[in-house]
Amino acid sequence: MKTASIALALTVTLSPAISSAELTVASPFTDHAVLQRDMAVPVWGTADAGNTITVEFAGQKKSSIATDDGTWQIELDAMPGSATPKTLQISDTKSQLTFDDVVIGEVWICSGQSNMQMGGDSIPEIKALVPKAMNIRRFTVKQSVAFEEQDSCSGEWMEQHPASAVAFAFAYFLQDAADVPVGIIQTSWGSSSLEGWTPRDMTERLPHFKEIMTTFDRDEENRKRITNLLNGPKPWSRKDDIFLRRQPNLLYNAMMHPLAPYACRGIAWYQGESNSGSLEGMLQYEATLKGWIERYREEWGRDDLHFLIVMLPGFGKTAKGGPEGGPESPIAHSWAWMRESQLKTLELPHTSVANTIDLGHLTNIHPKDKLPVGERLALLAARDTLGHEIEAQGPELNRVLRSGDHLIVHFDHAQGLKTIDGKSPTAFWIADQSARWVKADATLKGQSVVLRSSEVPAPLYVRYAFAGKPKVNLVNGANLPALPFRTDRFEP
Repeated sequence: MKTASIALALTVTLSPAISSAELTVASPFTDHAVLQRDMAVPVWGTADAGNTITVEFAGQKKSSIATDDGTWQIELDAMPGSATPKTLQISDTKSQLTFDDVVIGEVWICSGQSNMQMGGDSIPEIKALVPKAMNIRRFTVKQSVAFEEQDSCSGEWMEQHPASAVAFAFAYFLQDAADVPVGIIQTSWGSSSLEGWTPRDMTERLPHFKEIMTTFDRDEENRKRITNLLNGPKPWSRKDDIFLRRQPNLLYNAMMHPLAPYACRGIAWYQGESNSGSLEGMLQYEATLKGWIERYREEWGRDDLHFLIVMLPGFGKTAKGGPEGGPESPIAHSWAWMRESQLKTLELPHTSVANTIDLGHLTNIHPKDKLPVGERLALLAARDTLGHEIEAQGPELNRVLRSGDHLIVHFDHAQGLKTIDGKSPTAFWIADQSARWVKADATLKGQSVVLRSSEVPAPLYVRYAFAGKPKVNLVNGANLPALPFRTDRFEP
């Protein structure tokens, strides 16, 4: 390791207030790093207060003075993408840090829980991409927790594709679309909740999170166990590992805060399973995720930090206490409610949701169909962040018109609307004011679908693919599946 090892050697028990006599730079700056193209690139670290720090890269030379608390930050001007290796040099009056083989391209943070962490070695479609992959690099954040926000994390850039199946597939197709190096910062941990990745100050905005953190702070035995594990032998047992990753706030402190404000295009987020144990949790997720996105944008100082949300795929399990009816039921307390919360993030600017309603497994919460997840993320990124004029999503509800005994559902993104099996569209349910849902007879008509049923002579509402594991077949000409929706506002 080079002199940058100073920055990586800091442990999770270190206080975030650092004043060091030695020059350090933030953890994401190592050999083989990928810097974000076409936007300002912050470079930051610590040094003696009052010291002049100089950063040199790609013909730029900029200086700043370390503040009284020993921190410094310099912003490089926006640069075009380039796969040509360059040297990043950082120096003060006493020392110099040098990082080789630094390139410029598209940088994304990939985060979430187990389905983002899940590797691709057992997935033939993912393994088949490896020999063809090029200009992809990864930085994997070591899994850990901390009581306080940390200034550093363990990890280094490597000229290797991400171990994550979803992150690798995303990077592969994005690199093909962008034709520049792609850097993936992987920071994920199975079983983690959204609250685990949430800054503590969000207690001021989210009442339920305030209750969670109040309970956490009062549990002295729990906090003592965490402290003992952090200071004790490694690796942790599986039981202790699961215990740590399920704590609120602590993952953010150790695994996300040290990355800000590293320049990146955005964050790809595949999480939600751990928040789907109850209907209350799934309904709460909308406000939590929206607030979380806005808070992260504050952390990065970027209103345009893009968020790619992976919709939870098909899965048959339902939350306890709700109506029964099986994996195709439109009224069960299934993941349909979580998907609705995830789709509400589209009300915020610079957000995209990758539709996975046609994917997943009835009983396996870790499905292997990860290739289309990564491919759809890349399509959205190409359209929404690279400006490519492509079809990147499936049919989306535009409006529903009532005409006598039937409903006509009109879609956007419906050019070439069809079914993948040539049969009538499935997974449509209709109801009147009684809220008794009946499977609809569905017929394609241009870019719309006509719904009727002899059991509902005057239909008012539609639910499409609003179930845990619906059987869907409706796609557009790009073979992208229609997004699930409901037009009613009945209480679940």
